[in-house]
Amino acid sequence: MITKYYKPKSKVFEILYGHSRAVTDKALRIAIKHGELNPDIKFIEEAAMLHDIGIFKTNAANLLCFGDYPYLAHGYLGCELLTGLGFPEHGLVCERHTGVGISKEEIIEKNLPLPHRDLIPVSVEEQIIAFADKFYSKSTDLFKEKTLREVRKSISVFGKSNITRFEEWCELFL
Repeated sequence: MITKYYKPKSKVFEILYGHSRAVTDKALRIAIKHGELNPDIKFIEEAAMLHDIGIFKTNAANLLCFGDYPYLAHGYLGCELLTGLGFPEHGLVCERHTGVGISKEEIIEKNLPLPHRDLIPVSVEEQIIAFADKFYSKSTDLFKEKTLREVRKSISVFGKSNITRFEEWCELFL
């Protein structure tokens, strides 16, 4: 499905695919380690590979994306895309994975270019993928896993509630 929107062997494909593969591998390790949570392994593999599919619609020159929307919109744009293709649950992963999720209140308060609704991971699969995504960057070394300290530092700038949610995920998934 990725190749429908990204030319194989292009630099943007390599960035998206490499990042998605790293996130998917971490998400699968977490899911397998935590069978007690009864995660849907097949869904995690599919949705994690697609979680950033909407980046091509954004203006992120560092990722070689020259679309019309701000990068922050890539999640809901990916959701719209996948929902239109008949994959609404996969789309929700796209929509809800940014940061540790973004509340409707945050969106309105900060006047973010996002739909006015909660964009917070709900299912265990959404949470696992969002958590795994925090450990990898698309703009630096794709395969270098960030340390917990680095992830905490990057999340802390978005407020206490974000750190609290991340720490809850650490307790659940590590």
